[in-house]
Amino acid sequence: MKDAISFILNSETVSLKDFGPTDTLLDYLRIGKRLTGTKEGCAEGDCGACTVLVGRLLDGSLRYESVNACIRFLGSLHGTHIVTVEHLAARDGTLHPVQQAMVDFHGSQCGFCTPGFIMSLYGLWLSSEKPGRSDIEKALQGNLCRCTGYEPIVKAAEKIAAARPSALFDPLQRDRTDIMARLWAIRENETITVVRGEDRTIIPATLSDLTEIYAAEPKATIVAGSTDVGLWVTKQMRALNPVIFINNLGDLQTITVGEDGITLGAGVTYSQAFKTIAEYFPPLARLFDRLGGEQVRNMGTIGGNIANGSPIGDTPPALIALGATLTLRSSSGNRSLPLENYFIDYGKQDRLSGEFVEKLFIPFQTPESRYAVYKISKRRDEDISALCAAFNLTLDAEGAVDDIRIAFGGMAGTPKRAAHLEAALLGTSWSQETINAARDALDEDFAPLTDWRATAEYRQLTAKNLLTRFFLETSGEKQELNRFSLEEA
Repeated sequence: MKDAISFILNSETVSLKDFGPTDTLLDYLRIGKRLTGTKEGCAEGDCGACTVLVGRLLDGSLRYESVNACIRFLGSLHGTHIVTVEHLAARDGTLHPVQQAMVDFHGSQCGFCTPGFIMSLYGLWLSSEKPGRSDIEKALQGNLCRCTGYEPIVKAAEKIAAARPSALFDPLQRDRTDIMARLWAIRENETITVVRGEDRTIIPATLSDLTEIYAAEPKATIVAGSTDVGLWVTKQMRALNPVIFINNLGDLQTITVGEDGITLGAGVTYSQAFKTIAEYFPPLARLFDRLGGEQVRNMGTIGGNIANGSPIGDTPPALIALGATLTLRSSSGNRSLPLENYFIDYGKQDRLSGEFVEKLFIPFQTPESRYAVYKISKRRDEDISALCAAFNLTLDAEGAVDDIRIAFGGMAGTPKRAAHLEAALLGTSWSQETINAARDALDEDFAPLTDWRATAEYRQLTAKNLLTRFFLETSGEKQELNRFSLEEA
């Protein structure tokens, strides 16, 4: 068993054993290595000032992704290549083309957010040959600027896309073969345990190792993307010990397209899953585009969003409406259950001691099915939902409701189906009259709370109006909004 992690930092290979399970990459860079180009702005993965690139071996290739260093733990970085803004310029001081474009188009004023913007644009530059404006805006969703405004930054990105410079200017393309060889040399099929005082950081080498370790350590915190757990540390100052990091386990990062549906390993990130989800479930992919910024989507996992059990997690309502099935794994074997049954009460899930989420199955829909997901939040991008609603409808040949699944997040202590509303609609004609009559059934399903995101009254009315919206979008008729959504909105 090894007692140290290894990674490449810019051009240096690092072996590290003196760290705790909740030590962040940001603190290591700034305090430990004096790489102060990476800034701390929010310490919650929201502003992007701490953006760096992390390269990892995935499916035999080297993939670089922008991540938030402020909520990324050191224990998750074994076998990766960490790239900071200091690595971009040439040794003689010549700026990288991405940096030079920011200068040429006046994309910086105070400069605090600039390194993060540069690293996000650099990640886009590496991954996309000819990004359009929508690609640029998506890449910058997770970066906030308070003084420059975004147009000069977007213009800088467009300039780079239009006149792509030679790879000779870029250290990651020039040295890719060498970096890959060094990363392969680091990777070993051996579990790592780093001990500092009473703290323990555990990195299983295989899925079987994880199963055995978690059976022996059922109170350990399993961390994949840390997009939520990171805030437990940076905002709530919680001590987590021991911590088991699983983002290196390839067996949890598989995407399998079968005859009946798609199976996603619990460690698959939103970014990894996006292309497949967009092909088979476009409304779900549009929801993915609004989950945090690019950095969060590169770190956050679908399995983690489910396992966390938050009542305002965005993916569970959408997946429940699709009839998804969850597989839990333990040393006693595997157990499958409908995703909706996993959530028992606020903060309580149907997960036995030593069990963890292994994979998720999403069944394909019939050609007749109509599926939609709606996210309501104070701002469109990078915001937590006030509520999230998902609808999945199948009509019979006569236009009556043959099957319907409706799920909401943010309306109760758990993501939950609207059972009374479904019953009120099942077997009825899909019509404006039916919808108007069924809206009040939601009052039997939910009694939402008031908090700083929304009042209970707003949530309840909006949920009803989303039902009306779904009807209008699926009825195939141009109809005026009914009096409820006009007078009560």
